[in-house]
Amino acid sequence: MLTIHEIKQRGLLLFECISGSQAYGTQVEGSDVDYKGVYIAPPEQFFGLQMVDQVNEDNNDKAYYELGKYLSLLSKSNPNMLEMLNVPEDCLLYKNPLMDIIQPQLFITKACKDSFAGYAKTQIRKARGLKKKILNPVEPTRKTVLDFCYVIQQHHSIPLPDWLEKEGLNQSDCGLVNINHARDLYALYHSKEGLYSGIVTGSQANDVTFSSVAKNAALLGYLTFNKDGYKAHCKDHKEYWNWVKKRNELRYENTVAHGKRYDSKNMMHTFRLLHMAEEIGRDAVINVRRKDRDFLLQIREGAFEFEELLQMADQKTAAVESAFRHSDLPDVVDTSMVNAVLQRIRTAFYGSLNG
Repeated sequence: MLTIHEIKQRGLLLFECISGSQAYGTQVEGSDVDYKGVYIAPPEQFFGLQMVDQVNEDNNDKAYYELGKYLSLLSKSNPNMLEMLNVPEDCLLYKNPLMDIIQPQLFITKACKDSFAGYAKTQIRKARGLKKKILNPVEPTRKTVLDFCYVIQQHHSIPLPDWLEKEGLNQSDCGLVNINHARDLYALYHSKEGLYSGIVTGSQANDVTFSSVAKNAALLGYLTFNKDGYKAHCKDHKEYWNWVKKRNELRYENTVAHGKRYDSKNMMHTFRLLHMAEEIGRDAVINVRRKDRDFLLQIREGAFEFEELLQMADQKTAAVESAFRHSDLPDVVDTSMVNAVLQRIRTAFYGSLNG
């Protein structure tokens, strides 16, 4: 497996920089330092079957891309790749002269509108989703099928657990019979003689169970099972607790601490991307180091209400649309140019090894 150490040791590194908040100028105390780079595959991999096109280390704080993958992503107007190409001088750690063949201006096109502003919309959806989770926590114990069953009595229904308690019955002594042409509606019977299978077979059951019931057995009533509600609950429970398991606790605590109950870091990146998109459409430049740093840090600190930010995001999205509508940028990157650049760099690099 190719490592970053091996890439540098073998002279395969083409480019290396500090990225993320340090490059944007939005770092705060405790911010991680992220590194990104571009390397060229060693000859035995490039001419073989097992070329490694990306190397990540330190929990993805270091991400290095093989030249072909880097140019492929660059041709698709990937924001991270474009930021690398326009990184501030104080964040540039190494640059092989061959990288000068890649001219930044050739990759600034109208496609940046969708890549930058589209990613910003994704961040907004993530912020909405987090707010929903914070405002609607899910109990650790998942509800059971019994919690979604109701017994019909006259003109209303009673939750099954309440009904069982009221009648002094156990669900294990009950039996259900399916009613034809009536979705999730069952005839309910009871016997203390162990004749029936119960309403469910256990606390982990995902559906009601049926019993064989004699034709002359006394009908106790009718039971309905809200199966759709139960499935939705199980899905929400699993999604919520998977999120709890995987969430960044420090980031979550900061989100709760500022009291606005949205992911302020996500929203900061939303506006950074929207502002960058507007600058690209209006001025045909990619400004990685942010002049709007103070505003972005205000967002991160929770200075705005969530709905206020959504309103501002809508206004900025309209400004982005206007900027690109009046832009004379090319629609997309010229892939034949990218292919020629890739061939030129590879030929020069591998040729130098033979020389």
